[in-house]
Amino acid sequence: MEAFRYQALDAAGRSVSGVVQADTPRDARAQLRGRGLLPSAVKTNARYAWTRAISAAQLSLLTRQLATLLDSGLTMEQALSALIEEAEVAQTREVLAGVKSELMAGASLAAALGGHERSFHEFYRALVRGGEESGALPKVLQHLADYLDARQALRQKTSLALLYPILVGVVATAIVTGLLVYVVPQVVQVFQQSRQSLPLLTRGLIGLSDFLRAAWPFILLLALGAGGAAHLILRRPVGRRRWHAFLLGVPSLGSLIRGVDTSRFASTLAILVGGGVPLLAALASGARAMGNVVMREAVERATERVREGTSLARALGETRRFPPLLVHLVASGEMSGKLEQMLERAARLETQALERRLAVFLTLLEPVMILVMGAVVLLIVLAILLPIIELNQLVR
Repeated sequence: MEAFRYQALDAAGRSVSGVVQADTPRDARAQLRGRGLLPSAVKTNARYAWTRAISAAQLSLLTRQLATLLDSGLTMEQALSALIEEAEVAQTREVLAGVKSELMAGASLAAALGGHERSFHEFYRALVRGGEESGALPKVLQHLADYLDARQALRQKTSLALLYPILVGVVATAIVTGLLVYVVPQVVQVFQQSRQSLPLLTRGLIGLSDFLRAAWPFILLLALGAGGAAHLILRRPVGRRRWHAFLLGVPSLGSLIRGVDTSRFASTLAILVGGGVPLLAALASGARAMGNVVMREAVERATERVREGTSLARALGETRRFPPLLVHLVASGEMSGKLEQMLERAARLETQALERRLAVFLTLLEPVMILVMGAVVLLIVLAILLPIIELNQLVR
């Protein structure tokens, strides 16, 4: 069956819209007429590409509301109907209506969410799948909402910290571009009329200015072509794995990526294990939640070792991809029978370490950007002033 978005008139002549599941547009119109609606437009789009993604803040709120409604005894259909009625944003209502439509057609909640990948990412769907399999979906959703709130707070803090460096970079780039494209050519005309021998720095600056003004269309096409080629390469599993392995090898960036995935992995396991999901199923969901392919493969290898009878801590340690802190805390949790608490502590400590790394990085980024841009502007000014200084000396 496919999903169809419709516009119709009800018995009172009011315009209504929504999503309906049917095999063909003709069947969709028949269903709408059976509901007493007069369809005016029926459009097909199985993946709901016409909907925009739900915002992170709205997703966290919806997750917490859904957990509360399910925990109070409502069925999934009733809970989604209540959320649709309460939603104030049209795009949120459309997404929830699509999810409900697929549920009515017999799909699981995780599968229904998969039709809206822009709103519900793989990490989110992996946790929902684990909650459905364990029968503890309300508890898993509640923990997931807490995690989304914490991640949103970290994202807002990082965005605010990045605002100033981005503004500095944009303004400095605009100034440098203006100097090279407009100021330098005007100064060159004066130097050419004087027929004096120009310094090396000035000649280099003139050559760079001429190159940028003449070759900017080719540079733009080259950048677009490189971006398209990179997109095609990253769509292939082999290319994506090589790129992710390269990122992990970058000194500072690799530790940040490893920290993000470690925190996500520990949070996923803590939520699922606390919800009663078996360890092997929780590890499978944790692997799907990883953003880096190399880290995901490490979790999959660890899962196989656990299936063979190895302890989780030893299996994770053998991969050599996870921080020793996580491995030691998991070992402590396995010995004490408090694996959920130890995983939560590991996720919290990794998140705190990630925040410290980001704070240090952003603290150093601002002065470095100012120094680099200042040095570039200084070189341009020197390249313009040196010939003027030499001309004044010749006049004397």
